[in-house]
Amino acid sequence: MMIYNKNLIAGCGLSGAVIARLLADIGEKVIVIDRKNHIAGNIYDYKDENGIYIHKYGSHIFHTNNEKVWEFLNRFTSFNTYMHKVIALIDGIETTIPFNINTLYDVFPKSLAKRLEEKLLNKFEYNTKVPILEFQKQDDNDLKFLADYIYEKVFLHYTAKQWGKNPDEIASAVTARVPVHVSKDDRYFQDKYQGIPLNGYTKMVENILNHPNIEVKLNTDFKEFASDNQEELKNFRIFYTGSIDEFFDYKYGELPYRSVHFKFETHNREFYQSNAVVNYPCNYDFTRIHEYKYYLNDESDKTVIAKEYSEYFENGKNERYYPICNDDNKNLYEKYLSQTPDNLYFLGRLGDYKYYDMDKAVERAINLFEEIKNG
Repeated sequence: MMIYNKNLIAGCGLSGAVIARLLADIGEKVIVIDRKNHIAGNIYDYKDENGIYIHKYGSHIFHTNNEKVWEFLNRFTSFNTYMHKVIALIDGIETTIPFNINTLYDVFPKSLAKRLEEKLLNKFEYNTKVPILEFQKQDDNDLKFLADYIYEKVFLHYTAKQWGKNPDEIASAVTARVPVHVSKDDRYFQDKYQGIPLNGYTKMVENILNHPNIEVKLNTDFKEFASDNQEELKNFRIFYTGSIDEFFDYKYGELPYRSVHFKFETHNREFYQSNAVVNYPCNYDFTRIHEYKYYLNDESDKTVIAKEYSEYFENGKNERYYPICNDDNKNLYEKYLSQTPDNLYFLGRLGDYKYYDMDKAVERAINLFEEIKNG
């Protein structure tokens, strides 16, 4: 059995950084490479000339119920107590989503809202979340009206913009992420722990990587590095957080992804909108607008926003963001995974071809490390 005590990690995002630190803490040497010119992957942020922390690749809000994940990250950063809310423009009215009991009273006349609330509470337990495609299975005419209203005003057009598909054409795990919430809880997440790192995500990742056993090489392509160090890498474990189909040179075909791009704007006013994120399900070509200064209460007489546009991933043109999960794509992923040699591990959103929240990415890295350590 081959014994490895050196490790190469391709990808300097959250997944790669966490497993790098865990290996370094038990005395193993780790090289972390990334083709980008910065650490932290898609959670990379920076303070701009206005003193505002900008999330370059879209808003990232940390949330978890996992004590192990929370304790691990708190070794490297402190978090504020920010609890995320999302506003959507529905029929010209700003209201909270996920659609909840408060939303009823924002968008409907009071008498109708009250009747719908009573029927919701008779049908569902309070404080439950119901996926929209499940919620549509109603016999009651009022609840059917509500289900059709929410489907059109909140899900249908937004999902078409975000995924290029109708909600019933995509995996249930995706539609379940934005349910109907039978509650008055306006928070987007209900996790025990929520917040933004007080000095930003990039600093958090920098602290995770700050270990004498970890060497970081940026602007470094995996294929070129592997070719230049072919013999030496035979004695390394390799952790690959990039796209698995790219690793295997697309020999079975490309795995599809959705991508996004952001149009950044600076405005000479204190705030541009009423909330950190405002969704536009039925209006405009962009899906939502991010306003970053809300996250850490950055003080500035200017504000920076980003309008988010969804599009298909095209190799060499844009970034992979969201795996498009269906049976055909899962089968293609498994075909690639079956080719994995003993010293190679795939992880992360691209390596596992799964949409991970940040805490799930950390959890996956911890679990993989423990499997290797105990194996």
